Amino acid sequence: MVDLIQFKVTGSVQGVSFRYATQKEAQKLGLKGWCRNHPDSSVEGAAVGPSDKIQQFHQFLHRGPSAAEVERVELITEKRNISEQEADKALGGRLSGFEVRR
Repeated sequence: MVDLIQFKVTGSVQGVSFRYATQKEAQKLGLKGWCRNHPDSSVEGAAVGPSDKIQQFHQFLHRGPSAAEVERVELITEKRNISEQEADKALGGRLSGFEVRR
């Protein structure tokens, strides 16, 4: 069983390597998912993994890389203790890791 979050981070989060720092943190924690820049200057994404790792990742989103100025982290979706299959379906198919989308 895993947890899933879909998130949106606002503030000064584009042009400061936020997506790549997010990918690096997710990979360090062993999470699957994705993130991308949103046209409204935020960064959005989704992550799946063990509850404790998702909590650590959520804390990272509030900090971001040193050049970022995070104003708000919104959890659009938060599902706990779901099956890997349900998580894969929510992510739009099987992901082998955490990817930065364009």
